[in-house]
This record gives sequence, structure tokens and C-alpha cells, in this order.
Amino acid sequence: MEPLHIPYLPALASCDSLADAARLLEEQGTRISIDSLNWPDQFPYHPLTTATLAHDGKDIYVDFFVRCNYLRAVNDTNMSPVHEDSCVEFFVAPEGRTPYINFECNCIGTISASRRTDRHNSTPLSDEELNSVRRYASCGNRPFEMLEGLFAWNLCEAIPMSLLGIEWKDTPVELMGNFYKCADRTSSPHFLSWAPISTPEPDFHRPEFFSKIILDA
Repeated sequence: MEPLHIPYLPALASCDSLADAARLLEEQGTRISIDSLNWPDQFPYHPLTTATLAHDGKDIYVDFFVRCNYLRAVNDTNMSPVHEDSCVEFFVAPEGRTPYINFECNCIGTISASRRTDRHNSTPLSDEELNSVRRYASCGNRPFEMLEGLFAWNLCEAIPMSLLGIEWKDTPVELMGNFYKCADRTSSPHFLSWAPISTPEPDFHRPEFFSKIILDA
């Protein structure tokens, strides 16, 4: 895949809220589609999912947009299994492919994230670190059981570069990562990715399939 260039947008630092930041991202950010259907025979459901990105030199902003038929948000505490809900994810490695951090948020903004070398070896982020990731969820923040219908929602997050151990100094910074959409316990479980994954079964914790991401100057 071609590298993903995340533009420098200093005006993000002046936004009063993440909702305002999401509007600015819509106008000036870089948009990607999270549409790799890696396991079409087992999991054919394909909700429209995009992510729009930029950075302000201190935070990486990711605004996910989803249009789907099923919505679930049971988990409402840090480090709960948000992947079971309507969930969007950003896995990113500050240098090379490992260790990486898996930032996972459900549609009400509940977060789970750990530093990892793979699926089985991880160190959870502290509550202080998790709470440093600012989030705006268009669905609100109250949990609910699964709903069926036609839904459009977005989840905007601002991830401090300090969590990744990187510092942007007006020169491009290279990362490796991937973006995902899943909802393991809805009526139509699905597992979409930005960069394709080639494994027999769904597995997002495969840094060998990460692609290059560049924080532009």
C-alpha cells in the first residue's frame, strides 16, 4: 500500500471541542476507507466505515464515521471488551512494527488500549494514560443493548504523541499501523481493516500487516 500521509493542521489545537475538531477534519483532513473485507465467506457484512485524520504537532486526530444496521454499546468502563460492541480501532507502532498500542473505542467512547508485542503479550495503559486520549462520541456516552435500524455515527479521538513516545519537530515522523471496524457480538459480526490482512481467521493483532503512516510537516 501507498503510505498514509497525515497532514499537519495546527488550527486543531485551537478548537474548543472535539466536535469542532471533527468539523475541521472534515474540511481539511485526509480521509481513508476502512473497507478490506478480509474474511468474506465467514463475515460478509460490510458497514461503510471511514477515518479522517490530521495532527497538530502534539496530538493525532482520528475521526471515524460509520453507517451500519446494528448498534451495540454495552461496555462503559476503561479496558472493558469494547470490541464486542460497535467498535473502531487504531493500532499504531511508533517505531517499526512492535511494540504497538491498540486504541479501541466503542460508539459511546469507551476505550481499551495496551502496549503489545502481539495478541498475547500486553501491558494495559493506566487510567491516567487512557483518560489522556480525548474522545467525542456522537451517540453520547450512556451504554445500551443492541439496536437494529439504520445508523450513522462518528467517534473522534485525539491521541497524544507522548503516549507513543514520539516527538514531532517540524519534520515528518514515520509510524506503522492499521485501522479497523468490528462488532463481535452484534447480529452481524464483522472485521474490516484499512490495510489488508492475510490470515485464515480474523486477527487484528498482526503487526506484520501494518502499513506505513507518515505525520507530515
